[in-house]
Amino acid sequence: MLYCQINDFKDKDNGMIEISVVIPVFNEEENLPVLIPQLYGVLEKLKKPFEIIFVDDGSRDESRNIIKEASLHYPQIHMIGFKENCGETAATDAGLREAKGGIIITMDADLQNDPNDIPIMLEYLKEYDMVTGWRQTREDSWIKRITSKIANKIRNWLSNESIRDSGCTFRVFRRECLKNIKLFKGMHRFMPTLFRMEGFRVIEIPITHHPRRFGVSKYTTLNRMWSSFIDLLAVRWMKKRYINFNIDERI
Repeated sequence: MLYCQINDFKDKDNGMIEISVVIPVFNEEENLPVLIPQLYGVLEKLKKPFEIIFVDDGSRDESRNIIKEASLHYPQIHMIGFKENCGETAATDAGLREAKGGIIITMDADLQNDPNDIPIMLEYLKEYDMVTGWRQTREDSWIKRITSKIANKIRNWLSNESIRDSGCTFRVFRRECLKNIKLFKGMHRFMPTLFRMEGFRVIEIPITHHPRRFGVSKYTTLNRMWSSFIDLLAVRWMKKRYINFNIDERI
């Protein structure tokens, strides 16, 4: 079981970086040449110092070489390369540990997330600590859409939550949200719930969702539903056993 405690954010000097984008990558050689200039163009327009951290999760295609080549043209691009495939939670965690920005963005590399939504999400960060995407109109197969809708209803029922799309990892949040977070394998899906448990303000907003143009999904319906259900039981247990208290006097 993967266990990651993100406990090194408090003292990290973020220097001049204001925004860090963390993108796990696994066999996305056709998508990266399209994503990189699109994302770079959006971030440049923000007029804020930024970095883009790609975490190559043991890709077996040319993804890593494409990222290396891109870093020669875009100095804000950095890469962490795993020796072998470790999964999306591990890749996300590695990128979060590397990130220097006070604002962190996580997104997929498959072109289904639209970088043009980033400025809209950042606006909501003026009032909230995390903005998480809701693929209101999903450009996926009918079976994925149906199973996702059912799964989200079950998740919300069991966890007493209201997140309509916990599977969406397109998110923008403040760095301080990560201080006390402990991630286990698969728990990246439940970060909005984990942040709320820590008292942070979370809002879910509709985002653009594009059909996959290249490559194939890394998840099947069955393996995602089973693993997500097991993770959900863990989150349910954590919420019920969470210790919370307010001190009103100390002498």
